[in-house]
Amino acid sequence: MSILLRFRFVEHLPLLALLTCTFVLAACGASPVLTGVDVLARDDFRPLAGQRVALLTNHTGIARDGRSTIQLLHSAPNVELVRIFSPEHGIAGTLDVEHIDHGVDQLSRIPVFSLYGETRRPTAEMLAGIDTLVFDIQDIGTRFYTYISTMAEAMRAAAEHGMRFVVLDRPNPINGVDVSGPVTDEGRQSFVGIHRIPVRHGMTVGELARLFNAELDIGVDLQVVGLQGWKRQQYFDATGLRWVNPSPNMRSLTQALLYPGIGLLETTNLSVGRGTATPFEIIGAPWLDGDRLASQLNAAKLPGIHFAATVFTPDASKFANELCHGVRFTITDRARFDPLRTGFEIARQLALSYGEGWESDRYLRLLGNERTLQAVRAGTPYAGILAVYADELGAFRERRESYLLYH
Repeated sequence: MSILLRFRFVEHLPLLALLTCTFVLAACGASPVLTGVDVLARDDFRPLAGQRVALLTNHTGIARDGRSTIQLLHSAPNVELVRIFSPEHGIAGTLDVEHIDHGVDQLSRIPVFSLYGETRRPTAEMLAGIDTLVFDIQDIGTRFYTYISTMAEAMRAAAEHGMRFVVLDRPNPINGVDVSGPVTDEGRQSFVGIHRIPVRHGMTVGELARLFNAELDIGVDLQVVGLQGWKRQQYFDATGLRWVNPSPNMRSLTQALLYPGIGLLETTNLSVGRGTATPFEIIGAPWLDGDRLASQLNAAKLPGIHFAATVFTPDASKFANELCHGVRFTITDRARFDPLRTGFEIARQLALSYGEGWESDRYLRLLGNERTLQAVRAGTPYAGILAVYADELGAFRERRESYLLYH
């Protein structure tokens, strides 16, 4: 009997967690946030009624009660889920490789087609017999995180084959207010910069889909199943939703908030902590003087962050099994912290102290803005760097207004 009771308790853990979160939010006077899939399920999947559906998702596609979007669509009586697509890192979000093969979902036995292997856009064969392509993946609010590029490519494929595209929206975890960083130069668009938007765009995936559809001239039949209860100023930990690591090296909200500035650095000859327990919370290299850099960064008096010298040895990725000297980041005031300003100050100090020893050419790959790179290389203070792209950033803020769904 005790074993039976134990299994019944474990079986209902997702429901218990949901009830706990709901109780806490109610006590604080806040409404629980419903994601797009929660709203879809609440409304008996009416937007997909009678449709043969393909789902572009991964392990982050879950409802508040812990059930996966795959499970929900597969069991919906009026929806036929016939195909699944997966992005970078695979359907389970555990792979950190350059090529991912096709597979089969273990529970539903539905085929899973990888969009991070032989193709990054669904082919005609993959879409045969599909009425609606559904997207449900948690983004982290940074331009070069590739899930939004996969979404844009899938939208293009859906438009080419005359099918609907439905986005099940999710919160921007680092808030939907702050917008910062340079806009990608025309001609530098790539899979890590699918469109001319700033590094930190301050939009949800549903809002980005609206912007991409118009500005990339995709013209797909687009529907966004919106969030309920989310406010733009909220960070993810205010939503009551469970945090699921969106990718193998994105393990906390703190890392997601650091990523727009620190992630820019990882194409250079620096470790950003991959292969350690705290990726994006540290940087380092065998050639770096961590004490000196920490002192320089603290002297800059950047708001909301403290720097401390550290040493670490990654067990994978760049400088695997090599001792790295570097700096650890501690966010002391999230409201005042600016990840782009922090990242640029790090890059500026590296340019001033190490010159050609820091491989700044590679910084351009994710930065995507040549004039900003030149300002960093010249050791320009932050105000001067900001001035380089301020007009384009301001223009983007105006552009995005018509695509926002939440105010």
